[in-house]
Amino acid sequence: MKKPIYIVIILGVILALAGFWYWGRNIYSKDLLKLEVLGPEEASILDEVEYTVKYKNNGDIRLEEPTLIFEFPKYSLVSDLSEENVSEGLVKRIEIGPDKLGDIYPGEEKTFKFKGRLLGSEGELKTIKVWLSYKPKNLKASYESSTTFTTKIKSIPITFDIDIPSKSEAGRDFTFSLNYFSRVEYPLSNLGIKIEYPQGFEFMQSSPRALGSSEWEIPILNKAEGGRIEISGRLMGEIKDQKIFKAQLGMWFDGEFLLLKNLVKGLEIDNPQIYVFQRINGSDKYIAKPNDVLHYEVFFRNISNEPFNNLFLVVRLDGKGFNFNSVRTDNGQFSQGDNSVIWDWRQVPKLQFLAQGEEGKVEFWIDLKDWSVSSSQEKNYVLKDSVLISQLKQEFETKVSSKLEISQKAYYQDEVFGNSGPNPPNMSETTTYTIIWQLKNYYNDVKNVKVKATLPQDVRLTGRFFPEEESQRITFDTQSREIVWNVKSGNVLESGTGVLGDGPSIAFQVAVTPSNSSGYQTQLVGPARISGDDLWTGADVENTSSGLNIPN
Repeated sequence: MKKPIYIVIILGVILALAGFWYWGRNIYSKDLLKLEVLGPEEASILDEVEYTVKYKNNGDIRLEEPTLIFEFPKYSLVSDLSEENVSEGLVKRIEIGPDKLGDIYPGEEKTFKFKGRLLGSEGELKTIKVWLSYKPKNLKASYESSTTFTTKIKSIPITFDIDIPSKSEAGRDFTFSLNYFSRVEYPLSNLGIKIEYPQGFEFMQSSPRALGSSEWEIPILNKAEGGRIEISGRLMGEIKDQKIFKAQLGMWFDGEFLLLKNLVKGLEIDNPQIYVFQRINGSDKYIAKPNDVLHYEVFFRNISNEPFNNLFLVVRLDGKGFNFNSVRTDNGQFSQGDNSVIWDWRQVPKLQFLAQGEEGKVEFWIDLKDWSVSSSQEKNYVLKDSVLISQLKQEFETKVSSKLEISQKAYYQDEVFGNSGPNPPNMSETTTYTIIWQLKNYYNDVKNVKVKATLPQDVRLTGRFFPEEESQRITFDTQSREIVWNVKSGNVLESGTGVLGDGPSIAFQVAVTPSNSSGYQTQLVGPARISGDDLWTGADVENTSSGLNIPN
């Protein structure tokens, strides 16, 4: 019985060894194929560079159906391609098939060379990629080995410069140039130049003519050849403003712009040749108030060494408080579209010819509204206007003060104190009344708010106040008969108080005892005046309400 068992064991071992031998013959490691690329680590733009691809079969199995693919970096120009299959597009791939490579036998080594010209920015790294695919003999599986090589573009022998002054006068025409020169051995084609202008620059013309106003096509450029683009324009801005011009030189490839050179240069706005200033209601620093009538006087003076001719002057208004339907001017025109008042040289002689040192003036009038406040965040209002003349732009701001309101009312019948006595009062009889003051503050935060009023001789305070704590902020001078309410005792009355919600209020009781037989005919309280310090404008703000008579 043991003999058959031994036979089965021996057969099993033989089959296992046969399977291991068969499996060993059908495995392959791609590490047995050595693939490498040799080439220059640095190159100048468009220099012809040569890359050598080597591969060697270090295994003992023949490699069949090999295909070698060599890929140049994007935008490269490829040389010597008569026999190879080269792909189209911005990335060039060269494919060498089995008909040229043949089978790769054990120990066999082959070398292929590829030439091209690299394009890119200075310092840019360009990576070459190589793949080799094949099938080991007697195996159905395909394998692929790959490697890369990187070349740095060390220099771009092209001179590219912006010839622009370091300073320019605002509003004056000036010309600058873009200069280029090639030291590249290879002809440059499909070149283009782009420029990005700073804010405030107005393009006028260029030579040669631009595509639009900021692009130019450059003819084919051989070694030791160059050119110039001259650009004319005007630059607006404030004194000492830094204006940055950005220019690019590159090559076009299928609608893509390959950047070769990038330039950034700036200039400073120099003192303007026309000096502009304005007055409102005769003041250089006027603080406006709601419902104001504003008289604008705009002055312009030639401070250059040359005269100005045929000028236009525009004042553009911007502000919530303007009533644009109220603009009045003697020799200008108002444009509703952009809220501008416009004068030209046909109506204003000084705009027609402004000699060195001469000064001119235009003027207009406009009313302010009494506008409402819709949000607690709305405060610190300004009226803005910008003056444009000879492409010079000068901006002005006028602060608007807050508006305080005091409302005072008198009651005989009320639920605060409960008054007594005949109404109207009789001689030698005392009648009491309730006076209520309510406050509103509209546009800006106001500090040190006070309310003052005068009581007639026959009227006195009873000493009753509501709310009671406000009595600590009330003073009364018996000689001047003036009652004073220190509303915030040095604190701030915020904008929108009493407009968007409840505001400060106080109720106090007065007693009237007529001293003549005809009864009481005078006021209960004289006009009430509210005042405070506007924290936005720095100015005093005040308002007055009418006095109070005996209520019915």
